[in-house]
This record gives sequence, structure tokens and C-alpha cells, in this order.
Amino acid sequence: MTPEHKGTAQLTTAMMLSGTLGVFVVESGAPPFDVVLFRVLFGALALGGYVVARGWLRDHGFTRRTLSLAVLGGVFIVLNWVLLFESYENTSISVATVVYHTQPFYVVLLGALLFRERLTAAKVGWTAVAFAGLVLVSGVTPADLGGGGAYLTGVGQALLAALLYGLSTLVTMGVPPRVEQRGRITGVRPHLIALVQVLVGIPLLLPFADFGAMRGTGAGWGWLAGLGLLHTGVMYVLMYAAYAKLPTSKIAVLAFVYPAVAMVMDWAVYGHHIGPVQALGVPLIVTASLKVTLARTPAAAPAPRTAGHASRDASPSATPAACEA
Repeated sequence: MTPEHKGTAQLTTAMMLSGTLGVFVVESGAPPFDVVLFRVLFGALALGGYVVARGWLRDHGFTRRTLSLAVLGGVFIVLNWVLLFESYENTSISVATVVYHTQPFYVVLLGALLFRERLTAAKVGWTAVAFAGLVLVSGVTPADLGGGGAYLTGVGQALLAALLYGLSTLVTMGVPPRVEQRGRITGVRPHLIALVQVLVGIPLLLPFADFGAMRGTGAGWGWLAGLGLLHTGVMYVLMYAAYAKLPTSKIAVLAFVYPAVAMVMDWAVYGHHIGPVQALGVPLIVTASLKVTLARTPAAAPAPRTAGHASRDASPSATPAACEA
């Protein structure tokens, strides 16, 4: 098996795992803040154990500035998870996941707003196409505006989660070359950045945790442990191993295994599926997202040449090109 074939298998497995995340969240039966708290707790154990076993703490590469960036990215990532999991409750796993994949457009728009990155006509056009797809996928009707507007709130939560993911991407993954040194964490292994981010979530979420709601959780603890051990520990390790072997174009394409699996799981387990009109919006978002992501490839995310260079020189972020939850 060639390195690229191995990387393809690793990233496909990671994205398939990510696609089952919604089922783990719902089946745990815990409130979103509690779900994320225990995800970061179990995730910190998994990632911490892996990092210690590899001996990477001895030469971590953090400076005060890069550690601060990792912490800030962690705040965005953790709050993004809370909002996404709340969106599952108010819409469905399928709708929330597809809406969440508008993240690349936030990176483009935030880059233009914060760092004066030039917005080309093509980027504006593809963003408009994605917005049209978003309107179709959301399936919001006048009836959804009544009764407290829970469905509309869920769509908004998924959009805000994508915005926070985009902010974390700009903090930890990098921005255009002329401002790269201001906004990029370099010389630090991505596993360490991810470990910092989940550790940040523990004190951040503790004040909001409802431990009383966890009484009688029973089998739900297995689902919560899975979110940390599988969807944070195993999934991240597989992703970072794959990024060292794959070109960014293939990473961008394989990222869409995640929403595809999520939609299949939502249908298979809960009988939820998007309607025919909503389905028309999915290819619009997928196509536009690929066009925007690949347009950023030469400047923002060059593919590492070898596995050895990837871990230290390329330093992929804890929020890389593949949009994971």
C-alpha cells in the first residue's frame, strides 16, 4: 500500500467516524454542555495518553504566543461543539451537519474582513451559490417561524457553530501569506494543539454543567466515552496521520464523507431525511465548498511533501482543511 493509499484509508475512516458523531450525541441523552464537557474530558485522556506515549511533551515547541493562539482556538472549538450539538436537538443531524459545512465560506469572508484578503469575483460567486444551497437545505417555512421558532433557531445555531469553527481555523491553521506569521501556529505538532484545545474546554464548561441531569445516565456513559475516545482521540490521530500523506485537494474531497455518513446514519437510526427540495441544496453547498477550499490551496494549505516534514514543518492545525466536528 502506497503512503497516499494509506492516507486515503485513514482519512476516510476518520470522516466516517465523524459522521456517526450525531448518533453518539443524541443517544447519550445528556444536555449539550454536559456532552461537550465529557467529550473534552475523555478526549484529553485519549490525546494526552497518545502524546505522552510518543514522547512529544519533551519538545513541544510552544511559545507564549503560540500557546495563547491554541487556547483562543480552543475556546472557539469548544463553543462550536456546544452550538452544533444544540442544533441537532432543534433541527436534525442531517440538516445541522449540511448547514455546518458552510464553514469554508466563513474562512473566506473573515479573511477578507480581518486580514484584507482579496475577495475575487469567483469567491463571491461561489459564496452566493452556497447561500442558495443553504436556503434550500434549511427548509425553513413560515410555520417554522411560529411555536418558538425552534427549527429556525437550530439552523442559526449550526451557522454560528460554523462561524466559530472558521474563527478557530484562522487562529490555528493560518491566513494569507502576507499575514501568515501573525495568525499561524508553526513548529507545534497538531496533536499538541488539539490537546490544548480540549483541555481549555474543561474549565470553560464546568460552570455550565448540569451534573444533576447526569443521574441515571447508565448506558449513556458509553456514548459519552465514545465521543472522547473515538471521535476526539482516535479520529484526530487518524486525520493528522492522513494529512501528512495526502494532497490538500484529496483532503477537501474526502471531507464530504462526513456529511454523507451523517445523513445516512440519521436516516438509518432515526428515520430522518431531507426532502426533495432540501436535497437540491446539498450539491450546491458541496460544489461551492470544494471550489472555495481548493482555491485557497496554493496560498493557505500546501500539501506536506513527506510524513516527516508534515509533523514539524507543515504543522497542520487542530482545525485543518477537512471540516470535522
